[in-house]
Amino acid sequence: MKKYALAATGLTLLAGAAQAGGIERRGDASQLLFEEGKNYVEFSVTSVDPDVSGVARPGAPGAPTGDIQDRYQNFGLGYKHQLNDKVSLAFVIDEPVGADVTYDGPTTFGGGSFFGTSTASVESVRYTGMAKYKATDRFSVYGGLSYVGLSGSILVVSPGTGGLPPTATPPGPGTTGSYSLSVSKDFQVGYMFGAAYEIPDIALRVALTYESETEHEFSDNTGAPFEVKLPESWTLHAQSGIAKDTLLFGSVRWREWSEFQVAPQDFFNFATGVPVTTPIAFGTEDVYTYRLGIGRRFNENWSGAFILGYEEQTGNQVGNLEGTDGFMSYTVALTHETETWEVTGGLSYIDIGNAQTSVASFRNNDGIAFGLKLGLRF
Repeated sequence: MKKYALAATGLTLLAGAAQAGGIERRGDASQLLFEEGKNYVEFSVTSVDPDVSGVARPGAPGAPTGDIQDRYQNFGLGYKHQLNDKVSLAFVIDEPVGADVTYDGPTTFGGGSFFGTSTASVESVRYTGMAKYKATDRFSVYGGLSYVGLSGSILVVSPGTGGLPPTATPPGPGTTGSYSLSVSKDFQVGYMFGAAYEIPDIALRVALTYESETEHEFSDNTGAPFEVKLPESWTLHAQSGIAKDTLLFGSVRWREWSEFQVAPQDFFNFATGVPVTTPIAFGTEDVYTYRLGIGRRFNENWSGAFILGYEEQTGNQVGNLEGTDGFMSYTVALTHETETWEVTGGLSYIDIGNAQTSVASFRNNDGIAFGLKLGLRF
């Protein structure tokens, strides 16, 4: 039961993958340590196609935004080695956060949306090495280090907002300015640790994992430094057999997204030269993400799962390069496995929460995600 259940729960990354925690795309990687077998290799890919569009708020200029969230893919690769009866080791490469945002053109004064032709891109990579020590048949502890790289680029085009060189002459109100910035990958070290309690006879496992923040240092167009923090998190995983060949599983993840912001010092008003006090991107508050699923073995080779995902809609004003506030997701997953390999496919429908930015209202949005996971034991 334990083996097939893990194959199904691996697809929970699909539920809300488009929206979880704003720019979050992968969560806690520690559960790879619990895979069975002497050696286990896993590759996973997720393709997400969100549809996030809005209209101008009353009193704000501009046409509808068009679909601002681009389709994207997310990849992960992991290897676990059982060193002996007590110790297991694992190494994971994945993409923990990301963003692909494009506002339809033309610009506002060309009849487009308030942020017409604006774009934003965030790319990341995370290398994590972990070890787990099984103190007793039921209790284990684990921990590791991560090396996290973060980079991005942004182009903000709006009436009166943008960046100009110090010697430039502002053309005055009523024009559309632009601000652009691109930063190369900055790598920082983080850490994680956790503990788990298991009763193998009933496939019970409860595991709690902490992941530290990483603080990334960048420079704006003038060379002035600014910091972007990928916040800390706690994740509680739980699973238990509830009937023959049937398992209930889920997770609760908290992340301190209130600490996240992108605020370069040279982002200022195009017409007046006055600094803009609102960050380009920011988190409004901490985020809880919930997963609940049920897995069922059909026969020796086939099993399936149904997974619900939920993130509360806060009602707070969100950033203009986001357009989302919470979600509800529905995922179905199917696994085929043998003694040495397994293939899991999953499909998610994501009902994206309504959101308000400073100039636009986003409603009735959704997304589709497809994922594939390949595992090999040897």
